Amino acid sequence: MIYLFLADGFEEIEALTIVDVLRRANLQVKTVSVTDSLTVKGAHGISVISDALFGNCSFDKVKALVLPGGMPGAETLGKHKGLTELLKEYHNTDTVLAAICAAPMVFGQLGLLKGKKAVAYPGFEPKLEGASIQNDLVVVDGKIITGKGPAAALPFALKLAEVLASKETANQLRKDMCVE
Repeated sequence: MIYLFLADGFEEIEALTIVDVLRRANLQVKTVSVTDSLTVKGAHGISVISDALFGNCSFDKVKALVLPGGMPGAETLGKHKGLTELLKEYHNTDTVLAAICAAPMVFGQLGLLKGKKAVAYPGFEPKLEGASIQNDLVVVDGKIITGKGPAAALPFALKLAEVLASKETANQLRKDMCVE
């Protein structure tokens, strides 16, 4: 199961593009609210109904933990004790940890980027503690995948599809979605 976490102020294009592309790849994705409500309001006023509340998830058979950006959404994700413990627990496993835009700062504050290549929304680089800052739209370093910002939403989602499904699946999605 792939879990994508939502907090009020999330970046809609990032969260919804990721969910859409991964479900097109026939991957199981569950959106999880870290608020007290299934309904989470994005940074641009778009409300989304999450699949589950954080406290109601068992987090077993985890393939990936995904954090969309947006403010104050990413900041709220970084302050959620249950989520930060989950990220630390899965850091040294085969689980993919992915974050885009402002959200890689959560990995940075937890020390998960030490010695890793990473990217974040411009201005958030100082929050990527210990990382080798890159300038690409999407950066993969081991099981950590980071994306730069809203324009990276589709390439980021396709990279996740490639890593979590297969290169062939990602290439077919690129074709079907008229990306290439």
